[in-house]
Amino acid sequence: MSRISIFAAAFCCLFFYAVLAEAGGLVARISLRNQTLTLVQNGVVTDRWKVSTARRGYVTPRGSYGAKWLSRHHRSRKYDNAPMPYAIFFKGGYAVHATYDLKRLGRPASHGCVRLHPDNAARLFSMTQRYGLANTRIVITQ
Repeated sequence: MSRISIFAAAFCCLFFYAVLAEAGGLVARISLRNQTLTLVQNGVVTDRWKVSTARRGYVTPRGSYGAKWLSRHHRSRKYDNAPMPYAIFFKGGYAVHATYDLKRLGRPASHGCVRLHPDNAARLFSMTQRYGLANTRIVITQ
């Protein structure tokens, strides 16, 4: 088999694995460029919400992550005990969580977390509980 054939086969396997993984669970797709979260349930787009991600000088990590743990009434130990309600942690101290700074939704404003309107964060949190951490993905793209 040529290298191109091997590469094409590997690409197809990865592509179909991603499609199948998304089809059977809950996926929060965050676009840094558009400052949006697109919610996909069992392969069907159900919601699209404004978010705020990392402002200049900070970073929101790109990649695909499983939901690691939940904290309904979390407060930041790093940033002056700031409230992070409905937090869904996906990589170390990074989480998708509610914000009360609603006027900044739709543009970069955070220290790296993904901020959502409290109503949307509560919905995502509840759905993550229902689907389970193992069936929830956070996918962050440019």
